[in-house]
Amino acid sequence: MRAARGLKGLSIVMQLNYITMPTAAKPEIIAEYKIHDKDTGSSEVQIALLTARINHLTEHLRTHRKDFHSRRGLLQMASRRRKLLDYLKQHNLPKYNELLQKLNLRK
Repeated sequence: MRAARGLKGLSIVMQLNYITMPTAAKPEIIAEYKIHDKDTGSSEVQIALLTARINHLTEHLRTHRKDFHSRRGLLQMASRRRKLLDYLKQHNLPKYNELLQKLNLRK
């Protein structure tokens, strides 16, 4: 019985430490970058969502410099975004350039 209570408390603590971007922003981002009405998974939408999460996590890491677990997640997200951008560049160069300008990724 005692171990079960300990596990419950652990799950609550882990949920509090999990960092996500505000869920209210996600539908707005999807609506802005979608290609057709039911589009939620195209490369453009995925890149835009990852960019929003990366920006949100970067702000978190500015205040919590020693949060190395979140830093690792940030690097994984940046890598996934890089791969999606490479795919988009190979298959649709004009859309790639337009997306870079919209998201302000390259200077």
